[in-house]
Amino acid sequence: MCRRGPRDTQALLSATQAMELRRRDYHMERPLLNQEHLEELGRWGSAPRTRQWRTWLQCSHARARALLLQHLPVLVWLPRYPVRDWLLGDLLSGLSVAIMQLPQGLAYALLAGLPPVFGLYSSFYPVFIYFLFGTSRHISVGTFAVMSVMVGSVTESLAPQALNDSMINETARDAARVQVASTLSVLVGLFQVGLGLIHFGFVVTYLSEPLVRGYTTAAAVQVFVSQLKYVFGLHLSSHSGPLSLIYLIGATGISYGMGLKHRFDVDVVGNIPAGLVPPAAPNTQLFSKLVGSAFTIAVVGFAIAISLGKIFALRHGYRVDSNQELVALGLSNLIGGIFQCFPVSCSMSRSLVQESTGGNSQVAGAISSLFILLIIVKLGELFHDLPKAVLAAIIIVNLKGMLRQLSDVRSLWKANQADLLIWLVTFMATILLNLDLGLVVAVIFSLVLVVVRTQMPHYSVLGQVPDTDIYRDVAEYSEAKEVLGVKVFRSSATVYFANAEFYSDALKQRCGVDVDFLISQKKKLLKKREQLKLKQLQKEEKLQKQAASSKGASVSINVNSSLEDMRSNNVEDCKMMMSPGDKMEDATANGQEDSKAPDGSILKALGLPQPDFHSLILDLGALSFVDTVCLKSLKNIFHDFREIEVEVYMAACHSPVVSQLEAGHFFDASITKKHLFASVHDAVTFALQHPRPVPDSPVSVTRL
Repeated sequence: MCRRGPRDTQALLSATQAMELRRRDYHMERPLLNQEHLEELGRWGSAPRTRQWRTWLQCSHARARALLLQHLPVLVWLPRYPVRDWLLGDLLSGLSVAIMQLPQGLAYALLAGLPPVFGLYSSFYPVFIYFLFGTSRHISVGTFAVMSVMVGSVTESLAPQALNDSMINETARDAARVQVASTLSVLVGLFQVGLGLIHFGFVVTYLSEPLVRGYTTAAAVQVFVSQLKYVFGLHLSSHSGPLSLIYLIGATGISYGMGLKHRFDVDVVGNIPAGLVPPAAPNTQLFSKLVGSAFTIAVVGFAIAISLGKIFALRHGYRVDSNQELVALGLSNLIGGIFQCFPVSCSMSRSLVQESTGGNSQVAGAISSLFILLIIVKLGELFHDLPKAVLAAIIIVNLKGMLRQLSDVRSLWKANQADLLIWLVTFMATILLNLDLGLVVAVIFSLVLVVVRTQMPHYSVLGQVPDTDIYRDVAEYSEAKEVLGVKVFRSSATVYFANAEFYSDALKQRCGVDVDFLISQKKKLLKKREQLKLKQLQKEEKLQKQAASSKGASVSINVNSSLEDMRSNNVEDCKMMMSPGDKMEDATANGQEDSKAPDGSILKALGLPQPDFHSLILDLGALSFVDTVCLKSLKNIFHDFREIEVEVYMAACHSPVVSQLEAGHFFDASITKKHLFASVHDAVTFALQHPRPVPDSPVSVTRL
């Protein structure tokens, strides 16, 4: 065994003494911290003002550079791009995504009601723009089934109206729909860029995950139904997986070799012009007709993109800027619309492929867009005889992932039935109504459900865990015991106009005292006492007037004696007419001061029961804001409980809530910041030191 030397022993003793001192310091009594003490401790002196013109001029260049880097992220990450580690993976990933992007672009253009070649355009321009402005390294921007079917519902309804002609040929119809879709893309881009610049990215938080999944599932069902007309036109087996491109190619060769277009009148893709189309200005006359659909598409597209982006960012350890994502998607749709693209977002299937095949950055997206450009310029004519039924089969196969979301019903039933209700309402509204109206109904329903759930929070009476300063719900923790003479009440949600009345009712119910009944009985007895005193005073004044009208000393003496006799007789007559309860009241109600019990309690003197607690503490730690209704409700709580001789304190308010209380003029001479404590334990300790408020305090609270 090793022996400890003197130094080791001394060090051990010093450490033991230090631990003992820390233990003593921890358990030493500290001053109770109310809001006034906290403000004194946290008060800062005013800093001297300095001239900042020189600093502003020096920082202007840095601010401009930072603003440029913020909105053009490629300038940040591309110079640091690890070529040796990432280039090969991005190259393979880009080619894999391009192979998927090609048939999907052609197919999703059909969903949008457009010629298939415009799906290729929408797979090139927006993807390259996102490469410059996007912050996610793994999502694959481009055509997406949900976005395409939303665009299709708009183009099919507006294109015939745009021509004002009932007999239109196919070429004119397609030209009109292309103009509607490109104008819609520009308007969607303007919405997204504008919302991103004003930092409105938080709007997606109103689209919960059950809502998005229910919405995309319903959209997948609509897409599936819309493709049945192509599928039943020609019976072809659908394929997916590594050899899916081969079966595409095979179907095209069979269609061309057997002449299906001429022999069986099978509908094929048709002419795919080589080269890019020139830019065209949007038709601003359509803005008024497209504004509602454009906003809906902008929100849905951003919600899908940011949801996937955050999933990949969390998985790979980087951050996605939601506001910059809005700007990036907006510029992709804005510039794409000028080049006759339709609105795009990101595809879940392509994004998974981009990640799983080794993609590390949006260089993979740039490579896939360049491959699509090669198809547009040189190889587009190879897909001239591709049957549209094959494209329909491709669409249906790609819906497999979204249709699997139907299993959410079983999992949500076990996990959270409120989320299941949101999922079902969103799904049914989107199926029965249109995609636009379905989303509006879903958002409104989810917000209403949030309000309803905040109206019914969990209310609890707290008790102290022995030998600690921790307070827990006495109904859930058997060790937590209520402090004698003190009630601690807490709500799990903030108090505002929608639940302020429920908060007050739950408080009075959980306290075990019928507060409103006690107040009404107290007022009733006091009113009877005042009426009795008023009658006595009126009779005395009447006798005094009779005495004043009498003349002579002897007469005055006789009248005075008769006045006293009449006063005593009137009092006796009144007592004979009083009920037993009134007689008990009169025994202690001959004067204002005589109406109090020896301990100063009016309730006891009136024969009313007193509450078994003298202090009420409101744990307001759950409050995130207060409104005017909450302020009035809190003031009424102070008034009502003081009427039954219970003092009220507040605890654990956050600083922004205290500031809102001050702005609402909540604090006054009757409710000061000394009634607000930093913690529940401080409030309980103070309440135990002041067991019963003085009922005849010169300051009272007026009920609002």
